[in-house]
Amino acid sequence: MRAYATLQAPDGALHELVHGDLVGRLWSAAMPLDDARVSEAHAMVSLREGELRLIALRGGLALRGRPVNEVVLRPGVEIVLARGLSIEVVGVHLPGFVLGLEGPSLPRQALPPVASIDASAGLRLQAGHVEHAAAWVWSTGASWRLRVEGRPPRSLEPGDQLELAGHWVRAVAIPLDAAGQSPTRAGGGVEAPLRLLANFDTVHVHREGAAVLVLGGVHARIISELVALGGPAHWTVLAGLLWPDDAPANGVRSRFDVTLSRLRRKLKDARVRADLVHTDGAGQVELLLYPYDVVEDRT
Repeated sequence: MRAYATLQAPDGALHELVHGDLVGRLWSAAMPLDDARVSEAHAMVSLREGELRLIALRGGLALRGRPVNEVVLRPGVEIVLARGLSIEVVGVHLPGFVLGLEGPSLPRQALPPVASIDASAGLRLQAGHVEHAAAWVWSTGASWRLRVEGRPPRSLEPGDQLELAGHWVRAVAIPLDAAGQSPTRAGGGVEAPLRLLANFDTVHVHREGAAVLVLGGVHARIISELVALGGPAHWTVLAGLLWPDDAPANGVRSRFDVTLSRLRRKLKDARVRADLVHTDGAGQVELLLYPYDVVEDRT
C-alpha cells in the first residue's frame, strides 16, 4: 500500500522513489547524482491527483526535446536533466489506497517509507528514523511493520489501533487521489492578503500595502528557498541547502527545528499568520499561501 516509481539513473542503477523524494546532488537525495550538471535539489517526486510526477525544482527538465516544469511518471518515459544526461522511468506502482495514520491529535496523513511517531507533546509523525521516538513504522515493500518502543516489531494493517503516551492512533487506508498534495493551496480565512518579496538573504512581508516584517539571515533563507523550489520540500532538502557542509548526524535536525521555531516566533510577534511556514508532521515543509497572497521571487 504505497505509491512509488522505479527510475533508472545514468549509470544503470535503479532507485525506488516515493512522494517527497529528491533527485539531485544533495546527500539527502533519494536518487543522488554525482554530476556537476545536476543541481543540489534538481527535481522532486510529488503525488498529485492520483499520479506521481517529477517536479522541476532548481534544475531543468526536458521531455521529447521540450523544456517542461513537470513530468507525469509513466513506464518508458525518458526525462532529460541536462544535455547528454537523462533518467528513465522503468516502472510505476499506483495502488488504489495507501496506508496512513490518524488520531484525535494526529491529522490523517499518508506514511513515508520510514516514519517515526513522536509522542513527547501530542503526536507528531516524522519522516525517517528518529532516535527516542515512541514508535517506528516502515515499509518492507509488500507490507508495513510497526515497532513500539520496548516491544517487538509486528505487522501494521488498516484498522489497527495503538495507544502511545495516552494518545490513540489508527492505521487507515487513504484513497490514492486523496493522499498527495493538491496543485492549489487551501484558501479561506479572513486574513488580509500577504505580499512576500523574497530576495534570498532578506524577505520583506507586506500586508495591506505596508511592510510588517523584514527577515534576514537563515530565517530569510528558509522562506526564499521554499519560494525558489516552488512547492513543498522535505526538511532534509532545506537543511542541505542551508548548511551544505554538515552531515545529518551532526545535529542538523535539532538545528533546523530550533531555527524554524524562532522563525515562527518572529512571524507571530509581527502578527503574520502562524501557519505561513507549514509542516505536515511527516517532514514536509511548505509556504501555506491563500488565494490572494502574492509572492515575488527575486532570488
